[in-house]
Formats: sequence, structure tokens, C-alpha cells
Amino acid sequence: MNTNYNCIQILKLIKTNLEDNIEWGEENVYGDMNIVQNQDSMLTELKQKISKCRKCNLGNERINIVFGVGNSNASLMLIGEAPGYEEDHQGEPFVGKAGQLLTKIINAIGYNRQDIYITNIVKCHPMKNIINCNKRDNNRPPTIYEINHCMQYLEKQIDIIKPKIIVTLGSSATKGLLNIDVNISIVRGTIMKYKNIIVIPTYHPAALLRNNNLKKYVWADMKQIRKYLLL
Repeated sequence: MNTNYNCIQILKLIKTNLEDNIEWGEENVYGDMNIVQNQDSMLTELKQKISKCRKCNLGNERINIVFGVGNSNASLMLIGEAPGYEEDHQGEPFVGKAGQLLTKIINAIGYNRQDIYITNIVKCHPMKNIINCNKRDNNRPPTIYEINHCMQYLEKQIDIIKPKIIVTLGSSATKGLLNIDVNISIVRGTIMKYKNIIVIPTYHPAALLRNNNLKKYVWADMKQIRKYLLL
């Protein structure tokens, strides 16, 4: 008799626990995990597709594609100009001196590189002199032609990640994403929109390495970005 009663009580507890899990979103927790896994797989598939891209000459000149790195479910997405020497050789964005400064800027607003997603407007290294790809200080801005061919990949990354805020770093990224022809010194810190996503342009870290006076503007922009992330 006691055994049957205990079994019934245990079954009731299991039933109640299952109902509580559903009520308090346990299914949603697992659903979110599945979404992240799905985003990771979609980004991996896109990266494999880009690795075969030869739509412009950059595809034939690169050493590695530089796809992007970070959290596939990030609230904050940073978009730079193009891979440089270090990035081309390592296959990861912002790993040179400008990248080291960018990491410090990200840390200063309370984030790590693993918390956000970082990519570039184009995925291959534009070089001034393609004869020697191992030559340093051989970077150049991407052309409009190169940006236009690569934009579909960036747009797909944004569609997959669905960030809350996008930060464009420098003129090329800002002009390419927003389809505007305005100097970064004019639009930096301005709240703009891309498909209902907040976009805040700021200076590229490489510009800060050349001109230390620009750091105060980037810090002002990053504080604004932090404020919007907390809303």
C-alpha cells in the first residue's frame, strides 16, 4: 500500500516538474541552444562557399579568406575595411597592430572578442603589389567593384547573426554597408540604420595608430555603443 502511494507521489512530482519547466521556459532554453548551433552551422557553410569565390581578382591573389570570428549570436558586430598582411596569413580578422588596439577598445567597454562578432566588408586582402604577397605594408583600400562583389556575403553574415548594433570601422566599411559617400569624420558617432539594425560608424583602429588625437572620438562613440547595448 505504502509502495503504491509513494510511486503515485513520485509520478505527481515528475509531472509537476515537467509542467514547471514548460511554464518557465525550459523548452525555450533548449530552443536557444539549437538556434546558436544552427547559426554556427550556417556560418560554417557560408565560409566554405566563400573559400571557392573568384568573383574578383582578390580571390586569386589572397593567401587565406578572412571570414569572421566571434559569437554567432552576438548583440554587437564590428565591420572593418579589409584583411591586411597579418590577417591574410592567419585567416582571422584584426590580428595585427590595429587588431590589438581594437581588442583594448572592446575590453574598455566591458566586452571580450569572444562576446562579439568581427568581420570585414571584403574577405580577401587587397594589395598594392600582388607580385610579392609576403611583402608587408602592402595594403590598400578595397575598390567599389570589390566591395560590391563581396557585399552579398556580409549581408548573409548579418542575416544569420542578427546583431542588435553594428559598428562600421572606417570609411570603406561605412560607405559599403550604408551605400553612402560621406567621409567618416562627418558621420562618426551618428545613429544610422541598416535593415532596422542600429549602425554607429567610427574611426578604424589603424587611423588611431596614425593619429593619436582621434582616440577621444572613438572613446565617445564606444561609450554611446555601450549605452545602446544596455537598453
